Amino acid sequence: MSEIETLKQWIDESDNIVFFGGAGVSTESGIPDFRSVDGLYNQKYKYPPEVMVSHTFLTQHTEEFYDFYKEKLAAPVLNAKPNVAHYKLAEWEKQGKLKAVITQNIDGFHQLAGSKEVLELHGTVMKNYCEKCGKRYTVEDVIKADGVPKCSCGGRIRPDVVLYEEGLDMDIMERAVRYIQKADVLIIGGTSLVVYPAAGLIRYYTGNKLVLVNLSETSQDRYADLVIHEKIGEVFSKL
Repeated sequence: MSEIETLKQWIDESDNIVFFGGAGVSTESGIPDFRSVDGLYNQKYKYPPEVMVSHTFLTQHTEEFYDFYKEKLAAPVLNAKPNVAHYKLAEWEKQGKLKAVITQNIDGFHQLAGSKEVLELHGTVMKNYCEKCGKRYTVEDVIKADGVPKCSCGGRIRPDVVLYEEGLDMDIMERAVRYIQKADVLIIGGTSLVVYPAAGLIRYYTGNKLVLVNLSETSQDRYADLVIHEKIGEVFSKL
């Protein structure tokens, strides 16, 4: 039986699937990732991208932070849309097969595709708030603002995104752990599994249907029950 056929059988037979995804899920929608050849880490900036999306950079180089954030993280999301992988996951959830999507992505595409139970480990560009009064703003509000976006109260508007040096939301992490511990099938897709603590979630899975779908090898391939080195959208379109 081919890998795709095995995966199809596991999905057909399960009503307790959990999906854990990274940047590779959205690259097929045209959203740049960080680590691949065309990723943000390999483009030339005055500072490394991981520095430019850090808490320190937001505080010390506020205008440059927003220039980079608007152009490279927020604007691409408005010019793209969910792909076959996002829609397939939403379809499985509707059928009662998929219990949750756990994502490292900040683009909000899983919700746009119709998924309801989405745990965003790193927050989302779709939500923005005033640091002073808490008023909520859309991603469009942030992009159209001239320079540093300001609230009507005068406070600074910041994205509801977990920057480097900031801690993850522990409630979301605990919910993710619970879903993974109970999962029958755990599908991990489009992630190189190098960003911790998110990558450490895989350790909580105790089942025997761990599926890794990623274009390149990961350090966890040897622990998986099924490994498919293809684009996730291409794999999901065959299911």
